[in-house]
Amino acid sequence: MENSQLTPITLRQSRVVVAGGTSGIGFAVADAAARAGAEVVIASSNPERVAAALARLPEGTRGESIDFTDDAQVSAFFARVGAFDHFVYTAGESLLLQTLADLSIADAQRAFDVRYWGALRAVKHAAPLLRAGGSITLTSGVASSRPLPAWTVPSSILGAIESLTRALAVELAPLRVNAVAPGVLRTALWDNMTDADRAGLYEYIAEKMPVRRVGEAADVAQTYLYLMQQGFSTGQVVVVDGGHVLV
Repeated sequence: MENSQLTPITLRQSRVVVAGGTSGIGFAVADAAARAGAEVVIASSNPERVAAALARLPEGTRGESIDFTDDAQVSAFFARVGAFDHFVYTAGESLLLQTLADLSIADAQRAFDVRYWGALRAVKHAAPLLRAGGSITLTSGVASSRPLPAWTVPSSILGAIESLTRALAVELAPLRVNAVAPGVLRTALWDNMTDADRAGLYEYIAEKMPVRRVGEAADVAQTYLYLMQQGFSTGQVVVVDGGHVLV
């Protein structure tokens, strides 16, 4: 007797929602999923970025401007989306990098709003709409286990996302819930730095890395697609970092 759980999962004719799909990893995931045959919906807080991303993504991709800190907006968004197959959360603002002595607790609390509470809020409203065989993929980072000075808040958020991933995998089963933990990538995440500081960061990281380069968003996008289609992985955090955690 055929085991339906072994039926291959394909993105062709599936529906994929990418929160934060206007730039960086989210854009790369949306682009790769659309090219794999999925119907893709992107969501981000900036309407101009949504429009710009849609102009570059494959034809048929849709997008909306959504504030993931607003429960009513998130609920209404998923009600409009309806049933779908895979949800990816990559939304996040610039990192709050401050030493503990200089840290504003209010700023630290706000830093959790989009990256952690936004993810939890989105999953709450997305999960009931996900079809059988569907998946949720969240986004962490290697700083969860390899923090640097001044990374107290970002590392805490990433650690919380990884614990959330495991808890949701148990609670939402048989829906699959995983996370991807990228290393340093050449994305808009670092746009709050000066050009010189950003170039210095990339050079420093590249010299340390076993692969001798900083990653690109496309380097990790395929990992999200793998987790959508790999029907036996759940509760996992997949590191894609060019060997950063080794050095």
